[in-house]
Amino acid sequence: MKIPFDIDLNNNVAVVTGAGGVLCSMFAKAIAQCGAKVALLDRNIENAQQYADDIVAEGLIAKAYKVDVLDKASLEQARVQINADLGSCDLLINGAGGNHPRATTTNEYYLEGDLDKDIATFFNLDPKGVEFVFNLNFLGTLIPSQVFAVDMLGKEDASIINISSMNAYTPLTKIPAYSGAKAAISNFTQWLAVHFSKTGIRVNAMAPGFFVTKQNHQLLYNDDGTPTPRTAKILDNTPMGRFGEEEELIGTLLFLLAKPASSFINGVVIPVDGGFSAYSGV
Repeated sequence: MKIPFDIDLNNNVAVVTGAGGVLCSMFAKAIAQCGAKVALLDRNIENAQQYADDIVAEGLIAKAYKVDVLDKASLEQARVQINADLGSCDLLINGAGGNHPRATTTNEYYLEGDLDKDIATFFNLDPKGVEFVFNLNFLGTLIPSQVFAVDMLGKEDASIINISSMNAYTPLTKIPAYSGAKAAISNFTQWLAVHFSKTGIRVNAMAPGFFVTKQNHQLLYNDDGTPTPRTAKILDNTPMGRFGEEEELIGTLLFLLAKPASSFINGVVIPVDGGFSAYSGV
């Protein structure tokens, strides 16, 4: 992986949640390449450990920790171990999140007669599924911030980066819980930036547009590899006419972490979306 520009993160300890996934493991690797010691947190310790091993194999510093971002005790335990292994947290990337089929409607629109069909409509969405999605995304950002920001208080260059989404600006069809949860993260980013503004901690967020990941691959491509109708809609409404490449998120991440470049940027959510949020559709 080639990072777009170098920043100096030597002597920094970075904590990345959701680091067993494709995007957040990439964030961890990019931060490590800039000199930080990186803690990769995930419920799937096997994935997180593999990504940590890949980073260490490049001569960089990383360790994996099994953590549930909805379990404060689990996070507190990890914090103690990270402090012992790497040092106290300077940078926090809240990357854990995702959607769930039980919080997703079958169709984009409610049509007459849908209540009589064996499909997921707004009326029979599983409240537990909605709760799971909202908790994973919103509480999965709030609770790690509670735990690790304790280490960051009073430091000169501490930073929290949350991961919002284009859904926070305009909700996508079918996924009301995920859209609402990401909107909550954008709002929380602003709130926390103000709350911590006297402490030296800056809080910002990235809002990725459309990137192909393991989580959304089935939504975007059929089993035979052909694009779904949803893919056509996305690309028709993305002025650049393509999905983002994963590494195209790294520049924004590093910019927000680089104090000389972004020291007066606080409480913003930066879209990385190929123009999706700027396009009216006509």
